Amino acid sequence: MWAEIWRTVQQEFSDIGDAEDLTRICLRLSVALLLGAVLGYERESVGASAGLRTHMLVALGSALFMVIPHQAGMRIEDVSRVMQGVTAGIGFLGAGAIIKMKDESIKGLTTAAGIWLTAAVGVAAGMGLEATAVVSAGFGWIVLYLLRKAQG
Repeated sequence: MWAEIWRTVQQEFSDIGDAEDLTRICLRLSVALLLGAVLGYERESVGASAGLRTHMLVALGSALFMVIPHQAGMRIEDVSRVMQGVTAGIGFLGAGAIIKMKDESIKGLTTAAGIWLTAAVGVAAGMGLEATAVVSAGFGWIVLYLLRKAQG
C-alpha cells in the first residue's frame, strides 16, 4: 500500500520532466518576477497604491498562466484564449487602482496602466519571449521613471 501511495505522489509531481524543463520554468518565472520588481519599485517609490509586491505578483502570475499551457502541450490557438483571460482579469485589478476624486480628478490611472503592462511583460516571459519582455519592461520604465523626471 505505501509503495502505491508513494508512486501516486511521484506521478502527481512529475509535471517537470527533467533538468531542462526545470531550468526553462525557473528562468521564465524569474525573469517575470525580476521585471515586475523593476516596474513595481518605480511605482512604490512614488507612493502608488500598487507597488513592488503587487507588480511582482502580477508578472509572476501572468507568466505562470503561460507556462502551464506550454507544459500541458496546448496548441497556440488555445493559449490565445488563456491570454485573453489574463488580459481581462488584469483589467479588474487595474480598475481597483483607479479613484475618481470629489473634484472630478482621476488618480491611479498610471498605476493601472503599469499593472496592465506588467501583466503583458509576464505573459511574454512566460511564453519564452524573455528578450521581448526585457525590452518591453525597459520601455515601460522609461515611460514611468524617466518621463516623470523630465516632467519635473
